[in-house]
Formats: sequence, structure tokens, C-alpha cells
Amino acid sequence: MRAYVYWSQVEPEPGRYRWEVVDALLGQLDGDEEVWITLCSSSPWATRTPTDFLPPSPANDLNAYAEFVRRVVGRCAGRVRYWQCDNEPSNTDLLWAGTADEYVAQLRVMYAAVKKADPAAAVVLGGCGYDVLSGGAGSEPWRFFEQVLSGGRDAFDLFDVHLYGDAAAVPAHIEAVRELMRAHGCLRPVVVGEYGAPVPFEFPDAQAVMYEVFAEAFAGQPAVQSTSELAARARQDTPERRAMAALYARMPQLPPRLGMFMEGCSPELEARRHRINCRQLVACTLQALAAGVRRTLYWNLAPEVPGPADPLQIMHLMFGKLAMLGYRDGELAVRHPAADTFALLAAQLAGAHRATRVRPDDPPGLYAFEVERAERGPLLVLWDRRDTADDTADGEARPPVAVSWPWPASTATAVDAFGEPHAVEVRDRRLRVAVSGTPVFVSRT
Repeated sequence: MRAYVYWSQVEPEPGRYRWEVVDALLGQLDGDEEVWITLCSSSPWATRTPTDFLPPSPANDLNAYAEFVRRVVGRCAGRVRYWQCDNEPSNTDLLWAGTADEYVAQLRVMYAAVKKADPAAAVVLGGCGYDVLSGGAGSEPWRFFEQVLSGGRDAFDLFDVHLYGDAAAVPAHIEAVRELMRAHGCLRPVVVGEYGAPVPFEFPDAQAVMYEVFAEAFAGQPAVQSTSELAARARQDTPERRAMAALYARMPQLPPRLGMFMEGCSPELEARRHRINCRQLVACTLQALAAGVRRTLYWNLAPEVPGPADPLQIMHLMFGKLAMLGYRDGELAVRHPAADTFALLAAQLAGAHRATRVRPDDPPGLYAFEVERAERGPLLVLWDRRDTADDTADGEARPPVAVSWPWPASTATAVDAFGEPHAVEVRDRRLRVAVSGTPVFVSRT
């Protein structure tokens, strides 16, 4: 599990520490979890940009920052395994109000402080997100990370990459960040701190409309977002709310691939988005594991606040429906389909120590992964490539493809990503199964 802790929550005034937030988190652990905390350099008094929320910024005094880190890590020693220095710092002004060199300076201080307080803990380099991966080499976000790796190559243990969108791009994204580390002589294990799909920007027709809304929504928006300002803004007629209200006013005319991310869309579009969500959750996980990643964290578990969602927020349009759980009467009692798929995936992968993609000659669009599981038989995961960006039915209207696969056992059982039993036949030491865009898990009976 991954959670955020802000400097403002722990040290609201110089030298006065409050542990309610940290202790509330620790109090929910039973000792079996691997915990990852992203420490955000946001403070009304200790950072260059005064705020209790966004954007994090360079500390006014690096000694004070080091003491804050040592105190928090020491409080959690043995309970929290991973510590991250802010999040997606290349997303400047929103998630880091500083330069790459200033981020490196703070990263190096954090690394030393973490190792002093808990030598067994690992430091995670701030998330490499869509801004870096979509822009590629030469883009400003990419250059930001090049500069960070050049100056901070010895100040992190793990490299965090965020994988939103089409799962087919996962292997290339992971290899790109490995090449980036190799170029700077600091190859480290890759972890996936965030992933989820679908998101509007992976569909060209939806993306075009989103860019228009962004331009209107963020015109003149304040750079600093404190919690009090955000609460007040929720009741104000801001450019963001006006732009989103105008978008909802023309909802019937919008591309269906954008409409499915909006509150109040048709039941058909809502169900379609859920199905894509479940398929991509499985596909991204298998692609990452086969690429050598050993830790993945889906984003996200649930909304941060147990209250009604505000559909007039851009972030809700972009990512709000990725949550696996929802609130009912203040409790996390609503399970969306992705929650059941995630639980199914975790059960299927229990004991897994290796995932390998096998590339058959036929059919050409088949994705096949063989998973080795400790004290359990092997697992075969299959799906057929369906291009959601081009196919108007997101591949659902296309017929399944027939797959014949070598199978060492006399029987097999299968279930799809939605938890439904799937027909399989074993004959002459070969598995025969019809495969669509929905991943299927096949095991020995």
C-alpha cells in the first residue's frame, strides 16, 4: 500500500511535531503489509512556497527538512519499507515548485536521513509519469529526469514509473526508463507506484476535447493550492467549474469515449468503461511483471474523502472513476467491478515468482503469459489484442480467436477477468480455448 504524508501534517510549526496522522496509518497495519509513504515537502512555514498541500517546494532550511525526515522515518522504523521524495517532480508548478537541481539537493538530504533513521528502508525516486513517458527524449519533463539522475544517481534505491493508459505500451515505457538510468550509470530496480486505465487521454477523439477544457479551466488558476483554498474554491464560480459545466451541458454531443468518464453517463457507457478498466488492470499487471517489475500499485483504492464526488473537477474527469471502492454512509462499502477483478488477480498470482510472455506465431494478436507459482501449478493468462483507440466497440464486437496451446495435464479450468467460468478443452495434450480481449486465467484442474 502507498500513502501520502505532508510536512505540514507532522510539523505544523517549527519544532512542534504532531503524530496523529502517522499513528492513525500505523494503527491500521497488521504487520503483513509492505508500506510505501510518499513524503511531500509542503509546509506553510518551512518551504519556499507556503502551503499545506500543493505544490511541494524546496525547503528553506535543508537541516530542518532532514530533521523532519529523520523524525518521521524513525517513528515508522520497521513498519514502513519504502520512502519516496515527493511525487512526479517533473510535473513542475503543480507537484514540484522548484528546479531539477533543487529536487536533487533535497533527494540527497532525504536519502541520508532515511538511511540514518532506518538503514533497512529503501528510498524511491519520485514518480516518472505520463508527462515524461508521452513526451519522450528531448521533452522538458524528460530532461528534468535526466538532470535528476545526473546529480542524484547515488541517492535512491528504486525508480518509480507511473503507467496510465493502454497496457500494450507498458514494456516500452519500462525499457525507456531503464535506458535512461543506464545512460547515467545508475540502473536500479523499477517499481510501478501508480497504474490504471482507461483514461481520457488515450483516446484521440476524447483527448482533443480535453485539451480545450484544460485551456479554459486553468486560465489564471492560482499556483498554490492549500486545503483551505481548495475547500473555498469548491463553492466558487471558478474557470475550472465553468469549463466543466459547459462540458456537461454538451454531454449528449460528446464522443462516447469521453462521455464514459463523466458522471451521469448512460448505463451502457458506464458498464463499458468498467469492462475496459478490468481488462486493462490485468493486462498492465502481467505486462509489468513480465518486464521484470516486482512491485505494482494500482491507483487507487478509494476517494480520499468520504463524501459525494464533485463532477466539476478536472481531476475527477481524468481519474475519478478508477477508484476500486466507494463510500456508503461513510464506510468503504461499495465495490466497483475493478475491486473484484483485482482480488481475482491477486488470488491467481499468489505465490508467483516469474511471469514470462510467450510469443506464438498464431494468432498474431495473441498475448500469452506463463506464470510460475510457488507450491502451485503454473498459470497461463491469455487475451487477444483489441485496439480500443480505433475500434468503435472497443473490440467487443469482434469474434474471439481460437487458440491451441501445449498443455501437460489432462484437464484444465479457466476463469475470465470478470470472474466468469470460461470454456476450455484439453485434447491430445493441447489446450483449446476461444480468446477475446478479456484476459482468461487457465490452470490445471
